[in-house]
This record gives sequence, C-alpha cells and structure tokens, in this order.
Amino acid sequence: MSRMTIALMGTTMLNLTAGAAFAEGEINALVWCDHTDPGLIEPFEEAFGVKVNLREYEGTGAALALLEQSRPGDWDVLVIDGIDVFRAVDAGLLAPLPAGELPTGDFFPEVVMAENNIVDGVTYAVTEKFGYNTISYNADKVDPADMQDLASVWSEKYDGRISIYDYYLPVMGLAAIANGIETAGIDGESLEAIGGTLGEMRARAASVAGVVAAQTALATGEVDIVVGGGEWLTAVLAEEQPELTWTIPEQGAVRWAQSIGVLEGSENKDMALEFVKYITGPEGQARLATSSCFWGMPANARAGDYLSDDQKAVLRWDQQQDYLARTQLYPAPDTDLDIEMQDLWLDTLQQ
Repeated sequence: MSRMTIALMGTTMLNLTAGAAFAEGEINALVWCDHTDPGLIEPFEEAFGVKVNLREYEGTGAALALLEQSRPGDWDVLVIDGIDVFRAVDAGLLAPLPAGELPTGDFFPEVVMAENNIVDGVTYAVTEKFGYNTISYNADKVDPADMQDLASVWSEKYDGRISIYDYYLPVMGLAAIANGIETAGIDGESLEAIGGTLGEMRARAASVAGVVAAQTALATGEVDIVVGGGEWLTAVLAEEQPELTWTIPEQGAVRWAQSIGVLEGSENKDMALEFVKYITGPEGQARLATSSCFWGMPANARAGDYLSDDQKAVLRWDQQQDYLARTQLYPAPDTDLDIEMQDLWLDTLQQ
C-alpha cells in the first residue's frame, strides 16, 4: 500500500520454498499477503494442475534485495507497488507482457495506469488492485460529518483519539491535499506547509502505528480515528464491527495501487503469464479484492459480477466513479526529495 506494512497483518504463507530449478508444474511468486489466501490460489492450482509457491514480503526495497540475492529462475511472478514498477524495469527484472492478452479494457480507466506499467511502449506489469489511504473511523464514537473535512479530523475535538498510519508517503499525501497541494506536485517548497499539517496531526494523535497496531487500536476503542486508513484497514472487520468504516473527505484522499508482472529470469514464463491473467480476470479479481488479509478494489470492473451485494457495499462499489475522480496517486518523489520527506516524517514523529 514502499507500502504496505500490510504484509505485517499476519496471514500465513502457503509455501515459502524457493530454489533454482523447479518442476514445470510449479511457479514461485513474491507477493503481498492478500495473495496468500487459499481461496484465491487454490482455484488456479486446480485449473492448471500447478503448485503456486508464495513468499510474502514487506516493502519494494526488500523484494528487490531478495531478487538480487536469488539465482535466475528462482522466481516467476512479482507483485509490486504500482509507483515502483519503474524500479523493477530499470533493474531489468520484469519481462515484457503481451498487452493483447491482458484484460485492461475491462479495467476502471483511472487504474490502467499505463504511465506506470508501460515503459517505452512495452507493457511490463498490470494493475491488479487499488484502494485508498484516507480516514477510517468508528461511526458510533465520532460525528461522521466531521470526517468529511480533513481539518476537522485532526481538530481539538478529537485530541488523543487519533492514530496515524505509520507510512510517510500516504500520510504526507493527505497533508498535501489538506493544503491544496497535488501529490504529483510535491516539491521542496511544499514541505513547510506539509510539515505544519503533520505537526498538527501528531499533536492530536495518541499513536503512530503500523497496520496491525492501528487496526487493533480502532477495533478495541483505544482510538476512534485512523488517519491514513481506508477500506483495506476496516473491511475485514465489517461483519463483526460494522461501526468501523471509512470515507473520502471532501478535499480528497490518496489512492494506492499494486501491480503484477512476470520476472525476466522466470523459467516458466508461460505459466507465470497464465497466473497474471487469472489474477487480473474477473473471478480472480473478486477473490483478490476480498482476500482474508486485506480487502481492496479490483482493477477489473467485471469483478462486480462475482461480488455479493454485501461485499460491494463494504467496498463502496457504487461510489467508485466519484472516489476515483477525487483521489490522487501516492506521491512518487525523486531520490533527493524522498530523503527530505523521510527526514521531515521522522522529525515529526519525534515531536
């Protein structure tokens, strides 16, 4: 969600095995935890008579380091933050994909993200899932009307009742949006205003927490609001605690997206491609969207044919056109600016 300490949510991997020369009937994928749900993987294994070996990782840097340490052929498929696809392409890690075999024509147009997944006219990855870093809250404990205005969320009224998601890019993106700064336009001059807003948030917050801690704090009533949360934080709790919900404020929010591709070193590219096609097809998309680890919106709009009315309600299916129009992608700063942003984030946490 780079992203997503969501991998910390504790879903057990199906198989951690990796080695150089796997049988033709196996593929090996580096994934986020939402891909480790047997309900997602087993239908593909049964349909193709193949074993999918999965290794869950946290952060793009960790995945790239693992790939650098692996032998050619160890891995076949990579799931990666959409804003980081270029890093894998630049490193020569991703194989070209046959664009004509991918169902992008059925995608929500805003999440095709050709500028991220296509380099010099060659498709290297495809969006598989997206969602929002926004405001999660307990509707029984706060005024939902206040959640429609970012300044109200971290106002004195909710002093000590807030947790901030501990990932600098989405939260700084929200701070930028609160100041009328587009996430794509964040630069060194923007950081003073963003830093001031981060300071306001931190002064009101009871904690700055990772996924599990923030989710637990909201579920137990330790806090009533999570800044940076979203459907991925509360959807899995909706059945037991329907009062835990999320919204997109009037100013907007930050949109995350994850992509999937085939690794250049794969020795089973045909089966790896079939896996990508399954994950991005409507049935695979519905299963991925409602994974037991975390929920999110499927990139493929036809997945709606395979989601229940209750699942669509939790995902706000009918509001996606409005949400997509009012949200902006993760900030994707250059190296120097990224260092400045991380320094500002760390300084804020120490306040």
